[in-house]
Amino acid sequence: MTIPRPERREPRPGTFTIDRDTGIAAHPALAGAAAWLRGELGAATGYDLAPRPPGPGTIVLALADPGGGLGPEDYRLAVDAGGARVEAVTPAGAFYGAQTLRQLLPAEAFRRAPLGAGPWILPAVRIEDGPRFPWRGCLLDVARNFMPKAEVLRFIDLLAMHKLNVLHLHLTDDQGWRVEIERHPRLTEVGAWRRESQMGWRGPGDGVPHGGFYTQRDIREIVAYAAARHITVVPEIDIPGHTQAAIAAYPELGNLGTPLEVATTWGVSQNVLNVEEATVRFFLDVFDEVLELFPSPYICVGGDECRKDQWRASPAAHRRIAELGLRDEEELQSWFIGRFDAYLADRGRRMVGWDEILEGGLAPGAVVASWRSLDGAVSGARAGHDVINCLNTSVYLDYRQSDHPDEPVPFGTVLTLAAVHAFDPVPGELDGAEARHVLGSTCCLWTELIDSGRRLDYMAFPRLAAFAEAMWSRGERDFEEFRSRLAPHLERLDAIGVEYRREDGPLPWQTRPGVPGRPEDLGRWLAHMAVETSNIRGGLT
Repeated sequence: MTIPRPERREPRPGTFTIDRDTGIAAHPALAGAAAWLRGELGAATGYDLAPRPPGPGTIVLALADPGGGLGPEDYRLAVDAGGARVEAVTPAGAFYGAQTLRQLLPAEAFRRAPLGAGPWILPAVRIEDGPRFPWRGCLLDVARNFMPKAEVLRFIDLLAMHKLNVLHLHLTDDQGWRVEIERHPRLTEVGAWRRESQMGWRGPGDGVPHGGFYTQRDIREIVAYAAARHITVVPEIDIPGHTQAAIAAYPELGNLGTPLEVATTWGVSQNVLNVEEATVRFFLDVFDEVLELFPSPYICVGGDECRKDQWRASPAAHRRIAELGLRDEEELQSWFIGRFDAYLADRGRRMVGWDEILEGGLAPGAVVASWRSLDGAVSGARAGHDVINCLNTSVYLDYRQSDHPDEPVPFGTVLTLAAVHAFDPVPGELDGAEARHVLGSTCCLWTELIDSGRRLDYMAFPRLAAFAEAMWSRGERDFEEFRSRLAPHLERLDAIGVEYRREDGPLPWQTRPGVPGRPEDLGRWLAHMAVETSNIRGGLT
């Protein structure tokens, strides 16, 4: 009854009981997975699970023959009366096998201290499993509402539990700058806090200062913690829009020449970066430090929702367009993004940008994170570019979970558990070669209206479990069968302390009566998105 659903699962007669004499044997290359498993099961059971040679009564993590048919994240798991054995060709595969083994135990295996529970019985089974997509991501927006480091580390554990392998960390926006940049200290001295936050979407200010940022040592810790769980942290430094916090810190980056404050309201700011060479150099400095902190092969530069009003009114922007021989402000943004694409490519990294980077010409080598409609995914893939399909109406987990009036601060269209489980990131109109450019998907937790870890739990779960299955599991989807496996999985989340949304709606303390949201009608929203993406429809040449 595991989540995500394994590709092949064959129950066998018998059981294996983990007791005080059980040990863990691991190939040296798989020592990390063994240490993780020993730590997690040891905390819950109180057993040492000491290292020992393979033999009866042992959990074995074995390095498989690379020619044996297992992919880089695949594993085999066999349990019988004599013990349990995980085989994989990489540490990642062994880690996923260990995650599945843990889910075969009672939910008490997910607690942090022994409660006298037991016996710790594993059912005899043979499992062969591996993921459908190489990119199984989740975006956490720490810019709008800052999440302390401890909450980020806890969230990483929850992603790993569900076999997700990318944490897209949205670090900067109009409402806050969250990463220390030593060459430009005012980005955090000024940009990391705002004097208040808007209550709900159109509500009044709350009068409470909000802020926080991660030091470079914090970032290194987060990255290392995630890497030990086979999660790549992809940073996002959003440019040229969503930059009011940076402009508040360094007004010369903007177009107005007047001081601004860090944004205190939600929505998209009109304040964007200017296109002077000094501004480009400033952000190249920023990315120099970001690349030192994040070893990820992928770096996100945003590129989304950049309002062009200030550029249209700016003589300096007009001069820049003329100097560069560009047609308009759309091509100006493409030129700006292209500077960073070239910079990243020169350093062996790949740029990720939201689907607005398709406007005015696609930056060479860029990966398209398509969010507004399927048009970005189709156009990008047909142009030969890799795509991450983040369709907002399918995987934005900040969207409301029902149209019931008790949903807290309802935002966006209704996105049910069943709809997330049914999501396929490969658009049907792509042929085989084009479809191979779809790396997978990133579900997104934008936090304008998610102001604590408890609210993050409510919006993320159990939909994140459904998303994980959609990205991992191959074959036909059966939502009712998923629901039957979800029931024991919710007991695991209870043991961890995750405050997920119940099927019948929020508990009384999860509601937020009187706080205004911004619910959207699906039909009107899709029509709006169709207009927004009309200039990228039909593929690129």
